[in-house]
Amino acid sequence: MSIIEAIQPTPEGRFSNTFLRLKKKLERAVGSAIADFNMIEDGDTVLVCVSGGKDSYSLLSILLALRERAPVDFRLVAMNLDQKQPGFPADVLPSYFEQLGVEYRIVTEDTYTIVKEKIPAGKTTCSLCSRLRRGIIYRTAREVGATKIALGHHRDDMIETLFLNMFFGGRLKAMPPKLVSDDGEHVVIRPLAYCAESDIARFARAMQYPIIPCNLCGSQENAQRRQIKQMLQGWASEFPGRIESICTAMQQVVPSHLADRHLFDFAGLTRGAQVDEGDTVFDPPELPSAGAAQPVTLRLTSDR
Repeated sequence: MSIIEAIQPTPEGRFSNTFLRLKKKLERAVGSAIADFNMIEDGDTVLVCVSGGKDSYSLLSILLALRERAPVDFRLVAMNLDQKQPGFPADVLPSYFEQLGVEYRIVTEDTYTIVKEKIPAGKTTCSLCSRLRRGIIYRTAREVGATKIALGHHRDDMIETLFLNMFFGGRLKAMPPKLVSDDGEHVVIRPLAYCAESDIARFARAMQYPIIPCNLCGSQENAQRRQIKQMLQGWASEFPGRIESICTAMQQVVPSHLADRHLFDFAGLTRGAQVDEGDTVFDPPELPSAGAAQPVTLRLTSDR
């Protein structure tokens, strides 16, 4: 039996044990991220941005499940932005939200026409489209009284962004699990920060979400991001555990052993000073033996 068949519901409508283990794994990872970064607090209203893709559908499902047993009380409001793309099935998400019984808001703004008018044919539309969406999401958050805005970016998105910034931007920067908007008014959270895209994809297939493709940029993946994704997929296949190790490294930064003068006072460093990790510059790095997986130290809390 393939893994896809294993996680499909049985004829009686029950999910297989394989799927239930996957569901529990994702819920634990999301619960850990929420706890580690204090993403959701008692009394919060969380605006969950649902695009119609696998990641945002999964995010909403997991947050709904966790809310049932969370030690804090919080409100969820699902939001979808109808950008007036030709052929967009406007009835799909409202129907889905109503079946779930979740509070929702459908916002209609013709950003599709704006992007098509401003961006020359063949050029990547993602940057302008993202800026327009961000403004609309922030406005909607104010209208519904949201204290947090939840996005569906996962662990792989964060790692891809890290390498994109290193290779093409010359910066050691990724997607943070939690951030404050430039105007200081909104807190954005990424509860899927510890979740692997492959697990989310398996979960979404089993849940049989009504996936809505993005005709504006869904088939126009940035060439640089595609290169990074292929590189990481190759690493994951050839060196199991490497991606998990990168994820762990993002949480264990040692500024004294990099070269950013703004994060560490190299100029003021004198004899007798104590620094993290000491003089390990003279020690060989601790690497696993050939074929061994890198250690993973993500902290997972108990089920919530």
